Amino acid sequence: MQSSRPKPHRRAGIFQAALVLAALLATSLPASAQWMWRDKDKHITASDLPPPHDIPDRDILQRPDLNARPQAPAVAASAGAPGAAASKPPVDPELEARRRAAEQQQQAKAHAEDQKLAAQRADNCRRARSELTALQSGQRMARINGKGEREILDDKGRADEMRRANEVIASECR
Repeated sequence: MQSSRPKPHRRAGIFQAALVLAALLATSLPASAQWMWRDKDKHITASDLPPPHDIPDRDILQRPDLNARPQAPAVAASAGAPGAAASKPPVDPELEARRRAAEQQQQAKAHAEDQKLAAQRADNCRRARSELTALQSGQRMARINGKGEREILDDKGRADEMRRANEVIASECR
């Protein structure tokens, strides 16, 4: 009577083939366990989650590599450009449209702010030139002091005001 059990040397061959297959699979598939540690009972545990807080640092055997980035699979070249390099991954058109609208809105806001500043500079320039013309005319000028009293500008005060007007013209009239 023959036994249906495989012969011992045949069993060893199957076992070796299974080991080789397991080794190939382990090296070709990405590892999902990034953490490896030894628990209080000295058992080694592997997980994609960090170890519990009660595990000391000396028992952590492996940590995730924070510098390693997963590689995205290469996208095949488009049919319209055979042999071309891999194109960008597909982007949600609605998201892209929102992003472009936000950029345009930001540019429009910056442009409006620039126009507002340009208008203020032009107004400051016009006022400073008008004041300088009035000061140079030699007519009597008065100003209100800190107490709220009116005082007539003397030659020194007129020179100070002309200096200030020239500074404003130099900075605002470009």
